[in-house]
Amino acid sequence: MAKKGAAAKLWHRSIILLVIIIVLGFGVVAGRLLYLQTYMSEELQQKAVEQQLADTTLSAKRGNIYDRNGNILAQSVTVWNVVIAPANLKTDKSRQIVARGLSEILDVDKNEIYEKTKQNNYYSVVKRKVDTDVKDKVLKFASKIYKENKISGVITTIEDYKRYYTHDNFAADVLGFVGADAQGLAGVEYEYDDYLNGKSGRLVVAQNALGTELPYQYEQKVEATDGYNITLTIDENIQSIMEKYVRETIKEFNVANRGCAIMMNVKTGAILGFACEDSFNPNDPFQIANETIRKELDELPEEEQDQAYAEAQERQWRNKGVSDTYVPGSVYKMVTASAVLSEGLVKEDTRFSCSGAYSPYEGASPIPCWNTAGHGVQTISEALCNSCNPAFMQMGFMLGREKFYEYYVAFGMSERTGIDLPGESDDYFFNNGGVHGMQLMDLAVASFGQNFKITPIQMVTACAAIANNGKLMQPYVVSQISDSEGNVVKTTEPTVKRQAVSAEVAKSICSMLEENVISGGATNGYIAGYRIGAKTGTSQKIVDENGNPTDDYIASFCGIAPCDDPEIALLCYFDTPDPEINYYGSTVSGPCFRNILSEVLPYLGIEKVYSDDESGKLDTTTKAYVGIDLEDAKKQIEDDGLNYQVVGEGSSVVAQNPIAYTKIPKDGTVVLYTEDNSRKKMVKVPDFKNCTISEANNLAAEYNLNLSIEGSQGSEGVSYAKSQNIQPGTPVEEYTVITVTFNQDNSIM
Repeated sequence: MAKKGAAAKLWHRSIILLVIIIVLGFGVVAGRLLYLQTYMSEELQQKAVEQQLADTTLSAKRGNIYDRNGNILAQSVTVWNVVIAPANLKTDKSRQIVARGLSEILDVDKNEIYEKTKQNNYYSVVKRKVDTDVKDKVLKFASKIYKENKISGVITTIEDYKRYYTHDNFAADVLGFVGADAQGLAGVEYEYDDYLNGKSGRLVVAQNALGTELPYQYEQKVEATDGYNITLTIDENIQSIMEKYVRETIKEFNVANRGCAIMMNVKTGAILGFACEDSFNPNDPFQIANETIRKELDELPEEEQDQAYAEAQERQWRNKGVSDTYVPGSVYKMVTASAVLSEGLVKEDTRFSCSGAYSPYEGASPIPCWNTAGHGVQTISEALCNSCNPAFMQMGFMLGREKFYEYYVAFGMSERTGIDLPGESDDYFFNNGGVHGMQLMDLAVASFGQNFKITPIQMVTACAAIANNGKLMQPYVVSQISDSEGNVVKTTEPTVKRQAVSAEVAKSICSMLEENVISGGATNGYIAGYRIGAKTGTSQKIVDENGNPTDDYIASFCGIAPCDDPEIALLCYFDTPDPEINYYGSTVSGPCFRNILSEVLPYLGIEKVYSDDESGKLDTTTKAYVGIDLEDAKKQIEDDGLNYQVVGEGSSVVAQNPIAYTKIPKDGTVVLYTEDNSRKKMVKVPDFKNCTISEANNLAAEYNLNLSIEGSQGSEGVSYAKSQNIQPGTPVEEYTVITVTFNQDNSIM
C-alpha cells in the first residue's frame, strides 16, 4: 500500500512537472512569437524583402553645364552596361561560347567572364559604360549565338551615362570633373553636385527560394530622375580668348608655376572668363596634362612614382585663382591710394618726394624705390603712374596701421569672397593677427603690396569695386539652375557686400589708372580707341611653395575698361616667369592683358572712340584703284594722304598693292601696276624683333614696306617690337603692309 502511494505521488509530480515544462515551453514560444511579431516585425519584413527581391540602382542622367550663351560645356552622354543572365546558360559549352565572344568584343579577360557565367543569377555586369558602337557589336553577337547555338535570354545591355566635356581642358578649373560613380570631385561639378546629380532609379527583380533571380518578366523598374542643368556666367568666346593668351604668355616667358586670368563684370560680380592654364583635361583628369612634368615623373624610381603622381595631380587640380594665395605687389597700390583719398589725408595736388629710397621711421633701414635715382616731387597720380614705393610708404604712415587694415577689410581682403567654387583660401596678413600682428615695418611694405598674401579672386574683386563706384560685389560663376524641361529653379542675384569707398574716390582712382595706361608704367595695356585703366605688379615671393627662401617673382597686371563707364575688370597673373627672359608685370602680363581686351571689348559691342591724338596716328584704308584711269587713281591716293608708285607705261590701273580695303599707315605707299605683264618686285621681310618704333620705321623704309604699328606707344620708356604678322624671310611684294606689335620693356614694379 505504501509502495502504491509513493508511486502515485511520483506519477502526480511527473504530471505536474510535465505540465510545467509544456506551459513554460509554449510560453517561451508564444513570447518569442509575440516578440518577433511586434518588436522584430519591421526588421524581419525587411529581411524577407531582401531575400525575395534583388535591388539594382539605375544611374540618373547628370545635368548639363552650359556657358552663358547656352553652349554645352559638360554633358552626360549615353553609354551601356553589358549584362548577362548566367542562370540561362545550361551547359559548359554555352558558357565558353559567351565568355570567348564577349572577351573579344569588350577586351575583358575571358576567364573573368567565364567565372561570371557560372553564377546562379539573372543579372551579372560584365563591363560598364561601353560606347554605342560596342553595344551594337554585343547585340549582334547575341543574335549570332542564338541563330548558331540556340543560346537566348543571356546577353542584354542597360542604358547608363558617362560625363563628357565638349572642349577637353577648356575652363577645367571652373567646370571641375566627376569620379567613376559620377560624383563631383572639383569645380562646379563638386560645388553643385546635389543639383546636378539627379535621383537614381531602381531595378527590382524577384528571387526564388534558392536565391536565384527570376527571369526579366518578374522585374519592376523605377525610372531615374534627371539632374538639374547649370548655366554659367562664363562666356565660351571670352574664355577661349583668355586661355589662348595665357598659354602664349606661359610659353613665351617660360612660366614655371602656372598662370591665370580672371575677368569680372564689375556691376554684377559675374565671372565672364576664368583661365587657369597648365591645368588638366576633365575627360581624363587623372592624366598629368603637362607633358614635361609627366616625363619627369615617368623617369622617377618606381617606388617614388605613386606619391609623386598623386602630388602632381593635386597641383593640376588646384584652382590657382581661388585656392592659391600670392603677394599682390604694386597692383595693391590702387587700394592704398583709395584709402588715403577716402580719409581726406591726401588731395590730388598733394606732393610726395622720392630720392630713390625711404626710411619709414627713425632708425629703420632705407627701403629702395625700383628707380634708385628717385622720382623727385610728384602728385598721388604721378606716384601711382611711377609705381613709387617711397610715396606709397608715406601714404601708409599717413593712414596708420588701424586705418590701413580698415580698408584692407573694406575691400574684402580679410574674408573669402564667397565665390561659388570649392577650395577658396583665406588671406594671410602678418601672422594672421590682423592689425595686432602688424609692425611698423609691416605697414611700410604693405603699403606697396608686399609681405601679405591674398587670392587672385580677391584682388580682381577689389579692382572691380573701384570700377563700380566703390561697391564691392560678390563674385559668382553660376547664373541659374533649371530642370530638364527648362524651368528655372534658382537664379543668382548680384550681391553688394559693402561700399568700400565713395563713388567720388573710386572715379578719381579710375582716372589715375587710365593715365597710367596712357603715359605711366602700364602702357603695355594701351589699346587705341579704348579708355583702359590698369596697374602693374611685380611682387617678390620671398618663400616658395615649400617654405624655402626664393628670389622668384610674380608678374601681374590688373585693370578696368572702359574707364568712362567701366564694365569689366581683368587680372592677369603669372607665377614665376623665367628671370633670364623677364619677370616684370608690365612686360610679362601687360601684353596678355592688352591682347585679351583687344578681342573681348569689340566682342562685347564696346565701340572705339578715338582721341584727336589717336586719330592722327590711325591707319587709313586703301581704296579700289583697279580699272580706273591712272591720273584719277593718283589723285584719290593723294587725297587720302598716301603716296604712290607707278609700275608700267599704261594709262589705267590693272593691279595694286596693297589690295583694296587694306589697312595701311598714313603716309604709306600704294603700288599701281598699269600693264598686265608688269614685273612685281619682291622683297624678303626683315626681322623687326627688338627694334624701337623709330628703328622699325627706318627698316621698313629700307625694304620698301609699309609698317603698321600696334601695341604700346606710350610717352614713357621705350617700346620694342615684340612680334610681326609676317615671318622674317618671307618673300612679299614691295609695299606690303607688315603689322608689328610693340611693348614697353621696363622695370616698373
